[in-house]
Amino acid sequence: MNGMPAGTLREAVIDVGAIGANVRRLKRLTGVEILAVVKADGYGHGAVRTAQAALGAGATRLGVADVSEALDLRRAGVRAPILAWLHAPGATFAEPASHGIEIGVSRFDQLLAAAAAATADRPVAVHLKLETGLGRNGLAPADWATVFAEAARLERLGRVRVVGLFSHLSNTSAADDRAALVRFHEGAALAASVGLTPEVRHIAATDAAIDLPEARLDCVRIGLGMYGLSPFDDRTSADLGLRPAMTLRAPVVAVRRVPAGQGVSYGYAHRTAAETTLALVPLGYADGVPRAASGRGPVTLGGRRFTVAGRIAMDQFVVDVGDTPVAVGDEVVLFGDPARGEPAADEWGAASGSINYEIVTRIGPRVSRRAVTS
Repeated sequence: MNGMPAGTLREAVIDVGAIGANVRRLKRLTGVEILAVVKADGYGHGAVRTAQAALGAGATRLGVADVSEALDLRRAGVRAPILAWLHAPGATFAEPASHGIEIGVSRFDQLLAAAAAATADRPVAVHLKLETGLGRNGLAPADWATVFAEAARLERLGRVRVVGLFSHLSNTSAADDRAALVRFHEGAALAASVGLTPEVRHIAATDAAIDLPEARLDCVRIGLGMYGLSPFDDRTSADLGLRPAMTLRAPVVAVRRVPAGQGVSYGYAHRTAAETTLALVPLGYADGVPRAASGRGPVTLGGRRFTVAGRIAMDQFVVDVGDTPVAVGDEVVLFGDPARGEPAADEWGAASGSINYEIVTRIGPRVSRRAVTS
């Protein structure tokens, strides 16, 4: 990892080479089409750079939560198929349809709204989402027959094109996911019985793509694994052959030698046990560093590991380094690639009672992103 650019206060280094390597690894493993999930600004890594890296490594489709994210990708010149699956009540789809955005349909009225956005020579591409047990959005089993029949009719009229059928798994257990997969196949069979022939069926995200081969179907949606993080409690990124793509770091901006008994940060949740050195790091909860990790979040400084001392504030936190030499400008890494001796995002998740997904996704806009290729 290169040194921090002069004048940088906070930085997330995004290794697009790692993103590409992770996509290639998962494509080899699954043997099916890859839909790269770049919602939430690419899990905090940057949606456009992630999309470009993923497509360059063999992904053929992209997925986002909402239409605005899809349109941002189109404006940036991304031309691959993009699926958006979460919509506001009463949403209309003329603009996304004009840009070739594929619409996830979870309700009958959304199907009708998609059809209403068609033109004489351009049906709207849709993926019908089936509720298979997660209890969120998706077409209820009681509505499948009605919606499939209407989708088939609209397809014959040239108003929609049913590109996909999909659902989400709970990742609760293999048994729960297999039960959801059975329900999904029942829905797919019913869709086929009325003449629907979608190009892709997809239900597996990273977890099931790795651990439940029968759920790979025609396509897998790869999110967390693409960013080099593990969805499993018992296996690390390295165990899965994946490389974390984000390194969060900042320079030391102040150094203070203090006596024993010195209170540190708000509330004095930490008091020094002996004479020691305190290093100030300009990252805080306004930047997405979880306050819940106060006193527990790990960092590396000068090749050694330390823990946040006291409370994480809005803009900064303190590290008690004892007698370790430290100077203003020294690099502090909160998380990155454990293969380089850095803490994992998983550790910050554990320290804050959360998960690695949240740790990378919550990194705020004050943190500059810099792309590198390893």
